[in-house]
Amino acid sequence: MASFSGIWVALVTPFNNNDVDLPAMRKLAQHLIDAGVSGLVVCGSTGEAAALSKEEQLAALDAVLQVVPARQVVMGLSGNNMTSTLQMLQAINQRDVAGVLIPAPYYIRPSQAGLVEYFTQLADASSAPVILYNVPYRTGVTFELDTLRQLARHPQVKAIKDCGGEPETTMALINDGVIDVLTGEDHLILSTLCLGGTGAISASAHLYPERFVALVEQVAQGNLVAARRNFYTLLPMIQQMFSFPNPAPVKAALAQQKGINNELRSPMQIAPVELQRQITDLLAQLG
Repeated sequence: MASFSGIWVALVTPFNNNDVDLPAMRKLAQHLIDAGVSGLVVCGSTGEAAALSKEEQLAALDAVLQVVPARQVVMGLSGNNMTSTLQMLQAINQRDVAGVLIPAPYYIRPSQAGLVEYFTQLADASSAPVILYNVPYRTGVTFELDTLRQLARHPQVKAIKDCGGEPETTMALINDGVIDVLTGEDHLILSTLCLGGTGAISASAHLYPERFVALVEQVAQGNLVAARRNFYTLLPMIQQMFSFPNPAPVKAALAQQKGINNELRSPMQIAPVELQRQITDLLAQLG
C-alpha cells in the first residue's frame, strides 16, 4: 500500500498586513481536508517558505496541526546549510507529522555524491518519512536516476515529488516500485496516474479540490473517459494558475473564492490586474 497517494495540496500561506494569517490558514486547511484531499504540504515553495522565518514556519505547521490530523500533514524542509537544516528538522521532529518534503540544497549545486550525503544525513535524523523533492529549476541541481535509486533504498525515504522534467526517470521510478511517485507538475497529474504514479502534490488543487480527488478515483477505477473529461475541464485553470509566478494566481483565485487576502511577501508580486480578471472569468465558467 502506498505511503503517499492521492491529492496532497501544496498549501499557500495567507498573510494579513505582512503577518502570517494563522486563522485564515486553519480555515483553508480545514476546507481542503473536508473536500477529501489526502493531505496538505505546509511551507513548500507554494507556501512561500523562503520568505518565512523558521519561527513563522513552525507556527504555520502548528496552526495546521490544530485542525488537520497529523497523518495528513507534510512539512517542507529546505536550506543549504546542513547545521541549520538539521536544527530545523529537530524542531519538526518534536511534532507528529506524516512526512517531510526535502528539496536538494539550493544555489550550491552539489555533486551527486553530495546529494546522497545530504539526504542520507537528513533521512537518518528524521523521525518522519522523507519525500524527496526533485525540482532542478528551483535548486539548480538535477538528480541522476542512479542517485534517486540509491536514496530510495534508505528505509526512511518513502516518496518523491517529481518536477524533474525527465519522463524516462519518472517511468523508471514508477516501474521500480520502491518509492511512491507523486507529480509536482499539475498538468501531468493525469498522465502520471495513468503511468502508475500514486498521485500529486498540487498547488492548483486549492481550487475545485473535489474534482481533483475525483480524478484520482476515476483513474483507479479504470474510468478513463470520465478522467479525461474531468482533467481537460480543469486544464485551462491549471495552466492559468502557473501563468505567473506561483502562488500569485492561486492566491488571487482564493481571494475571490475563499476570502483570503490577495497578499504575497516581497519580492513576490500579486497577479496582474488583467490576469485577475481572466481568473474571475474562468472561475465563473467552471462554476
